Amino acid sequence: MVCLVVKAGGAKVFGRWKEAFARIAPDLDVREWDDPTLDSARIDYALVWQPERGRLAAMPNLKAILSVAAGVDHVTCDPTWSRAIPLIRMGDDEIRLHMADYVIWAVTSLTRDAARWQQAQAQAQWARRAEFPLLSAQVHVGVMGLGSVGAYVAQKLAGWGFVVSGWTRTPHTLDGVACYCGSDQFSTFVAQNHILVCLLPETPQTRGLLTYDVFSRLRQPSGLVNVARGPLVVEADLLRALEDGTLRGAVLDVFDREPLPETSPLWHAPRTLITPHIASEASRAARAAKVVATIAALERGEDVPLRYDPERGY
Repeated sequence: MVCLVVKAGGAKVFGRWKEAFARIAPDLDVREWDDPTLDSARIDYALVWQPERGRLAAMPNLKAILSVAAGVDHVTCDPTWSRAIPLIRMGDDEIRLHMADYVIWAVTSLTRDAARWQQAQAQAQWARRAEFPLLSAQVHVGVMGLGSVGAYVAQKLAGWGFVVSGWTRTPHTLDGVACYCGSDQFSTFVAQNHILVCLLPETPQTRGLLTYDVFSRLRQPSGLVNVARGPLVVEADLLRALEDGTLRGAVLDVFDREPLPETSPLWHAPRTLITPHIASEASRAARAAKVVATIAALERGEDVPLRYDPERGY
């Protein structure tokens, strides 16, 4: 019997994971991460979120690691993690749909200056403004990262009526989206847009990519939506750009430190909406189904999508 160990949400929610897997794969031996009766040599697959360093390396017969989320930096940060073991990112239709819904809300909120209304409501003020907002057809949105989620989000934004471009490391072609690639085209891409939507993976090349200089080259009124990883943005530069008006607003779902500390100045940054890393979360049932399908494919000796490539960093 194939054995899957689960570290996602802790022991108190493990029963829900077990029920989700039992409904679709009753023959799968699903065990809790800290089960004291489990022999680590029995484990074939691990479904994880932020595993303790060294734990995966202590599973001698591990066939693959499955991330409970689209990101895998919570695994790759472990220096004992073996690159020889396949690492699979989470991704399905629910994740793409949730992300597209969030980004459309975020971009629309920036376009209509929703953070200003939120502040006015908190102060019981009737805060009308004289200038008219741009229409969606006038707003240029740049999506950074055109993987399975980013490409879907870019095309949904285009379908919503925004003028959409995309930027990634390698060339892409997408209907309704002007595509740019590589460092040579990055400045041109940025200058096209009012709002940047960051969906890039965290790699040595992307950390600290979004700086004050980048924000200053955007069209006005400008904005940032970060649903990727906090370290991609230089936080001090982001604060400076928000405070001096270089950046007109931001919707932030990810941060250098999570949960975002109470002392962080981002909580009080002008025209900023903050959400607690919830932009895109597939249901437990959908993720269980994805895991079962992935394990079945790997057991048949097939390749699977969304496999992490150490050379590319995602």
